[in-house]
Amino acid sequence: MSTTAPGSATEATGPTPPTPDAPAAPGRLLARAAGGAAGLTVVAALMGLVRDQAVARLFGASHASDAFLIAWTVPEMAATLLIEDGMALLLVPAFSLALTRRGDGGQVRDPVRALVAATLPRLSAVLACAGALLVWGAPWAVAVLAPGLDDPRLAVDCTRLTAVTVLTFGLTGYFSAALRAHGRFLAPAGVYIAYNAGIIGMTLALHSVWGVRAAAAGVAVGSVLMIVTLLPTFVRLVPAARGRVEGKGRREPGPALLGATVLAPVVLFVVSRQSQVLVERFLASSLPDGAISHLNYAQKVAQLPMVLSMMICTVTFPVVARAMASGDREGARRRVERDLALAATVVLLGTAVVFGCAPQIVEVLFQRGAFDAADTTATAGVMRVYALGLLGHTLVGALCRPFFSTGRPTWYPLGAMGAGLLVTTGAGTVLTAPFGVAGIAAANAVGISTAALAMLLGLRSRAVAVRTGAVVLSLLRPAASAAVAAAAGLSAAGLVPGALPGLAAGCLVVPVAFLLVSLVLRAPEALHLLALVRQRFPHGR
Repeated sequence: MSTTAPGSATEATGPTPPTPDAPAAPGRLLARAAGGAAGLTVVAALMGLVRDQAVARLFGASHASDAFLIAWTVPEMAATLLIEDGMALLLVPAFSLALTRRGDGGQVRDPVRALVAATLPRLSAVLACAGALLVWGAPWAVAVLAPGLDDPRLAVDCTRLTAVTVLTFGLTGYFSAALRAHGRFLAPAGVYIAYNAGIIGMTLALHSVWGVRAAAAGVAVGSVLMIVTLLPTFVRLVPAARGRVEGKGRREPGPALLGATVLAPVVLFVVSRQSQVLVERFLASSLPDGAISHLNYAQKVAQLPMVLSMMICTVTFPVVARAMASGDREGARRRVERDLALAATVVLLGTAVVFGCAPQIVEVLFQRGAFDAADTTATAGVMRVYALGLLGHTLVGALCRPFFSTGRPTWYPLGAMGAGLLVTTGAGTVLTAPFGVAGIAAANAVGISTAALAMLLGLRSRAVAVRTGAVVLSLLRPAASAAVAAAAGLSAAGLVPGALPGLAAGCLVVPVAFLLVSLVLRAPEALHLLALVRQRFPHGR
């Protein structure tokens, strides 16, 4: 759960939502918000590693772990659709517009409260029905997700246990979007701490009785704890608008903000993006037992740099949405260009660490119990290939936000993601037989990079008029720095005997090499990132 009690002084350090006359929040406040949210994200990521370590130690890479990961496809899809991209892309602009209209006055009823009353009950009812349908149709869902399983019964049981996340993740995503639009980022960043605590606790307490089903039950329990984390802050903010606002003017925002024409492109985009995972597990289900697990462990670790880089865009997304709502197109352009450069710098630095130190990372994190040296070798090889697509994953996550920041329907991101998904499917079909899980990871990297390139090329004419050449240049310089840093880290980690000392050496050499090359190339992004860190942790405090 969030380490900060709602209403405390620390919670209040999130940036106050900018007024229509000042759509961009001060950089210092954004840096503080990003720093606080990133701190909680790091804690959640570390707990996620503990969670994966518990599953790996107890069940290794086996039929049981594969069954759990197939069932985990449901909460993974739900998290992307309902907590992160989907719900955020829909509701942050809607709440931002409602807050802008509240500031204008002239409303008979408070726009924020009207939006909640019009959307939350209907959303809850739809999600509850969808979750019940998934419980009933679990055997068919497993058959579609992993047709190569010899015995699907365990996966079916786990899927039924995780089906509750369709409702609980939906409520979590709704509350998170509302809080972010209000400038509250700490509580939403803390939900995954509660989630992982539930999984870890249930797995360790009940694995001897329920086997891997205990981990699936932990997913359900953890998802309920996520709601508990957000509810106090949400309830405290929304009732502030119970009274009626006097005056006449524009009509209050209603359900049209979330009408079908706006909803459909966002939902289909998020589903197509998450379908990358569905394709991977579909192809891996025909490989020997443990293939899905190797792919999952590699992804979970490799994606950590991406999670941190996306915190930049998560914090600034309400700023972009508010700028678009108030007509400040130039402010939105500057914010998007800066976000893309900073997010790319963070993820490429992390990519260099992952690529250079993959065997040492896997051995330190997972090689114990049922997870042996052969599993380490297989997982590390997949991790290095998967890391090649991290920039593409980050860019897709960052670029979709300005596309959907206006609240108007746009189908272009879906087309770009659909093209990437076709590339992933085609390449995976060709590469799986000769290269196994490494071929699947390579297909993922190529497909997501295709989607990212298409979205970048279409952003200028369809959403925010970014300078494409300047954006490409801002990506090339950290990419070159990452390539040199990865080679330096690979050498350093290999020269030092022992997994932990080798990992320490690599983690020391990679950032130093990355920064030195960035200085030689005169990359302002690395220096800007250091400035943000210094803003978050000023001297003398």
